[in-house]
Amino acid sequence: MKKTSLYKEHKNLNAKLVDFAGYQMPIQYKGIIEEHLAVRRSCGIFDVSHMGEFIVSGEGAAEFLNEITINDISKMDVWQAQYSAMCYEDGGIIDDILVYRYPEHYMLVVNCSNIEKNFDWIIANKPRNIDVANISSSIELIALQGPKSRDILTKYTDINLNNIDYYHFTIANIFGFPVTLSRTGYTGELGYEIYADGNAIKSIWKALLKSEKGITPAGLGCRDTLRMEMKYVLYGNDINEKTNPIEAGLGWITKTNKVGFIGKEKLVDLQLSHSKKLICFEMIDRGIPRKGYSISDGSSIIGEVTSGTQSPSLKKGIGLAYVNKQSSKIGTHLFIDVRGKKLECEIVKAPFYKKGSVFS
Repeated sequence: MKKTSLYKEHKNLNAKLVDFAGYQMPIQYKGIIEEHLAVRRSCGIFDVSHMGEFIVSGEGAAEFLNEITINDISKMDVWQAQYSAMCYEDGGIIDDILVYRYPEHYMLVVNCSNIEKNFDWIIANKPRNIDVANISSSIELIALQGPKSRDILTKYTDINLNNIDYYHFTIANIFGFPVTLSRTGYTGELGYEIYADGNAIKSIWKALLKSEKGITPAGLGCRDTLRMEMKYVLYGNDINEKTNPIEAGLGWITKTNKVGFIGKEKLVDLQLSHSKKLICFEMIDRGIPRKGYSISDGSSIIGEVTSGTQSPSLKKGIGLAYVNKQSSKIGTHLFIDVRGKKLECEIVKAPFYKKGSVFS
């Protein structure tokens, strides 16, 4: 089992550790609800060092990345980040990713469970003049998330955080350690992601928690409830190789007007005609929806829950599900099979939580 450089810190904080894609990762510290609300109201710090990172360089790197991703790399400025995905020819999602444009190269951030698959697929499709390096084992990542994250972090860095726009990044020093500092996150709140080597990450984590009583260590459990409240999809739940960006609500990053890319032909067809849609629903009856629960219109099954939880912010059951397109209208009442009971729910507009500070 792999461990991040923060493993001992998690143990010292009495974290509940679980196996997550081959890593020992903290699922919670004091409790998922407490950690979730701390991120919504103040500031939480996450270890997400299990994520994978690739460096793509060489003449024509931008053109190559535009061929293997569905968003438009050509629209990116230096020091800009972009949410995107890679698809097979049939439109199935290989992974959803972040692309960072540095002055001389690009960095891709990929999901931990897909590191080897993604790397092999990129290598198989790259031309000879493009270099691709898997640096996942030499870089780690922590995320500072919450409405007070800027006020806290600004005390310990050498740059003006007000100059970093959403989905942009820079090179900075935090407590004297050089890092890539990105205004991104997976919570729906104002936040920053910090990439550096393991020694720097460990030192920054310890220094932040020592210096600031207002930071709450937060585990992957509340990271999941936070992202669900925003309808941020999770690979392995809401998207996978059998789903496509159009039905998953990722049409906004699917730029079918750009020059040819892998999967374009199928995705153009799906834009014109697709049968399913990923919807948000809130429980009307008391109950917690979970992945795999079936959804019916009262008479026949029309879909399946992909993610579900009890929302700490809304204090009700919420979930994401694929349903037949004709049954996906906002306001539609459906039924979730929760351990043999048909519980009523309603399709609602995303996001569930509408008070996030992400654009602050």
